Amino acid sequence: MKTHSLLFYVLWFVGGLMVIALILGYGFWRGLTAPLREGGDTEYIYVRPTDTPEDVLGQLKALSGGYVTTYWKMIGTVHPYEVRTGRYAVEPGQSFLTTYRNLLRGHQSPVKLTIPSVRTMDRLAGFLSNKLMLDSTEVATQFADSAFAASYGYATATLPALFIPNTYEVYWDTPLPKFMQRMQRENETFWQQQQRDERAKALGLTHEEVVTLASIVDEETANNGEKPRVAGLYMNRIRKGIPLQADPTVKFAVGDATLRRIRGEHLRVESPYNTYLNKGLPPGPIRIPSVAGIDAVLHMEDHDYLYMCAKEDFSGTHNFAATFPQHQQNARRYQKALNERGIH
Repeated sequence: MKTHSLLFYVLWFVGGLMVIALILGYGFWRGLTAPLREGGDTEYIYVRPTDTPEDVLGQLKALSGGYVTTYWKMIGTVHPYEVRTGRYAVEPGQSFLTTYRNLLRGHQSPVKLTIPSVRTMDRLAGFLSNKLMLDSTEVATQFADSAFAASYGYATATLPALFIPNTYEVYWDTPLPKFMQRMQRENETFWQQQQRDERAKALGLTHEEVVTLASIVDEETANNGEKPRVAGLYMNRIRKGIPLQADPTVKFAVGDATLRRIRGEHLRVESPYNTYLNKGLPPGPIRIPSVAGIDAVLHMEDHDYLYMCAKEDFSGTHNFAATFPQHQQNARRYQKALNERGIH
């Protein structure tokens, strides 16, 4: 009888422990799979090479309200966390378990990166450092290095031609060499599309020359409908051996893109980018041009215009002329409008 009673109590005690374990296990599992946060936008955890597991936990606590430390430590005893760089998405309703697995396995979320149509490579370096795990100073230094540019088939002056301003998905922790290789592949794909390579060859231009001319066209007008005409005008000048006399190249040579009025002292600036002093195209693009600008060069208008002048209504479009006397008339109207507005 006593033996049966003891067995009963043992079984009762063991059963109680099992029930408690099940309750605790269920609660723990519910905690692991419960949403870290409800509603709102997707948030991101950024893990850098210098981060420790505690740094990553700190970001996770900030997103979840701070209750995840226990789960982090308990699951970490089974699957210890090791730092893996990247950008990790935390979607609304996403659980701690899913987030921990992503961090543990390096399942990061790509960045949608749109290459901007910037005027200088320093600005591109700054943009990339804001979007990716890159240092702007290091990137700018590499962009200015001739050996670095040559390793991708460019000179430092023509390197902007490598970057096609489309939108790409890249990982946040992509190193610069790998990013540049990706840009090379995208560049090759771009030129094979829509017969761009064939059109460039038909014009007698290299890809870099097309992009250089497109950069001038983009600076001359924001009106996409006018760009093929502007491109045709500059091609006429190139073929006739007439200096381009493009004001945007003077601004680039001076280093001041905000100039609203080009004066004599600007035209005399010694620079290979000053197309008033030098015939043909400048050494390289004066900005990363738009795809519309590149395609405008490849589909330039066939006409006899040699001169252009901004319209006196400041609409952003131009008056075109085939002769210098016609151009002078257009220029006088524009100069008068500048004087009337007090633009110096």
